[in-house]
Amino acid sequence: MSAASRKKSNTAPAATGGRAFTILHTLVALFALVGLADATYLTVLHLAGETAACGSSFDCSAVLGSSYATVAGQPVASFGIIAYFTVFSTATLVAFGYRKVRMLLVLTVTCMFLATLWFLYLQAFVLHAFCPYCLFSAALTFLMAGLLLAAPTRSA
Repeated sequence: MSAASRKKSNTAPAATGGRAFTILHTLVALFALVGLADATYLTVLHLAGETAACGSSFDCSAVLGSSYATVAGQPVASFGIIAYFTVFSTATLVAFGYRKVRMLLVLTVTCMFLATLWFLYLQAFVLHAFCPYCLFSAALTFLMAGLLLAAPTRSA
């Protein structure tokens, strides 16, 4: 097999599920970009010592000011920046046909999904307060996980 045909088989979107595959991974990248903005906003607020404007029905300060909002002195949202950037980057590469990074994409979204379940548990049963920015991030993570589950892994 020539180098050109190997490259084509590793990068061609048709070899990984075609148009639906590309569209679903593009949507994952777009959702990750929105999540990146959300996580960046929360990180900047935390580092600046500001409080998020959440409205009267939410208690952001109870969630974002809790001991669960930092890990090793870093805001949890900063880890979200890394995760969302990784998802955006790998989903974009996969949408352009680079299949080899799809496992990293799936692994990252799986870790995000599990972390989201943990943070939802903390908000509901430990803190008894909810942060709309955190809930928005959870919704994005659930959407990305669902899209990856829906994406075909092989051509039909």
